[in-house]
Amino acid sequence: MFLGLDIGTSSVKAVLVDGNDRLIAAAERPLVVSRPHPGWSEQDPEAWWTATVGAVDGLAETHAAELAAVTGIGLSGQMHGATLLDAAGAVLRPCILWNDGRSGAECRELEAAFPELHAITGNLAMPGFTAPKLMWVARHEPEIFARVAKVLLPKAYVRFRLTGEMAEDMSDASGTLWLDPAARDWSDAALAATGLTREHMPRLVEGSDVSGTLSGELAKRWGMTTAPVVAGGAGDNAATAVGLGAISPGDSFLSLGTSGVLWVTTDRFAPNPGSAVHAFAHCIPNTWHQMGVMLSAAASLAWWAGVTGRKEGELMAELGETPRGASSVMFLPYLSGERTPANDPNLRAVFAGMGAETDRATLTRAVLEGVAHAVRDNRDALAAAGSSVAEIDIVGGGSRSRLWAQMMADMLEIPVHRVEEGAVGAAHGAARLGRLAATGEAPTAVCRRARRLESFQPDAARAASFSESHARWRHLAPFAKEISR
Repeated sequence: MFLGLDIGTSSVKAVLVDGNDRLIAAAERPLVVSRPHPGWSEQDPEAWWTATVGAVDGLAETHAAELAAVTGIGLSGQMHGATLLDAAGAVLRPCILWNDGRSGAECRELEAAFPELHAITGNLAMPGFTAPKLMWVARHEPEIFARVAKVLLPKAYVRFRLTGEMAEDMSDASGTLWLDPAARDWSDAALAATGLTREHMPRLVEGSDVSGTLSGELAKRWGMTTAPVVAGGAGDNAATAVGLGAISPGDSFLSLGTSGVLWVTTDRFAPNPGSAVHAFAHCIPNTWHQMGVMLSAAASLAWWAGVTGRKEGELMAELGETPRGASSVMFLPYLSGERTPANDPNLRAVFAGMGAETDRATLTRAVLEGVAHAVRDNRDALAAAGSSVAEIDIVGGGSRSRLWAQMMADMLEIPVHRVEEGAVGAAHGAARLGRLAATGEAPTAVCRRARRLESFQPDAARAASFSESHARWRHLAPFAKEISR
């Protein structure tokens, strides 16, 4: 048996997967995000730990025998978060999350002071990345910065609590702006540009390698006679790729979670910072990837549900299942700024085209379409970076909607496939990495493609309607930029 743990933004998921790669059980514990100021986003690392232990305790209550048979544990986690520890391993402040936009000024300063940044890291400096966050802490909280002994990403902090080891995999490390993804090593120059050294970093491991062993105390708590090994793991998107079997060049998928990601696997490090596309190392050795990133994908629907006081399912039910062309009302889904292709943390969301006849269902449809327009922007940015997308598997919470999946097919004019276990893809990928670490098997033998449950083909008439609408939708971004100053 293998255990996958996904340290997400809204919850921690734990899954048990057997030797036939079948999902045996799953447990989940919620998390909350703190927003003490506009544009800020933080979490208490202790909450990740409490949720992780609670989720595995839940599995122990319902599947004790299966949990006791676990030989490998894999970790997945939300990327970029700055978890700051002192010399004793104590947390110094709440973690600054991936969707926190406070460090825009520091991004500009980093690019000006360190012109080699793009060539080494392959990416633009964005507020979501970890390095600018540390520059912000150095400026605004110097007494905390002076005490920083280690900087860990969220899943690395959970690993530390599980094993006592401070380690990080290549995929998650790529999102710090301190890694040289081509060399798969920390960049001393990038660290120095932010006042840090290798001593502040965890050691690097491949995602499928052993990073440590579960502590004896926790193994006893969960009924394990032999403490399982813990794999290097992966950032959430790379773990999703492993769960989907997207480990070969050209494999692609769309994740519609809190954020949105359009992913393409590559056989080499292929940066193109000008298009605001991320170029990272994969968690699988000798593999890389490109991705376009949207900060508010399914989060846009969750926000709208909160505004209307309705559950997301109720809002979707009002739309029915019948697909149609573009709505006259448009939505720009920049609730927390945007990465690809805008790279602007200050952009904000916009509804446009409303009239006296506009009702709640029309606005709900506009929210779904707005996210689909943003995905099309990301598809175009990936094309500019040299990666074409011919078809995609769709995963994440948004993948449960057949209407949204069809909308994506029409908007992108490519086939879209709903796949098995799409909602727990990252946790399943983490379990696969745990298996690789425990058994030493080849990734190609374990990371098989997910079974497709349903395919959605683009409709020519609706695609033409969305294409015309997209040209108008793109005019909203300059307007949003003007009013968001």
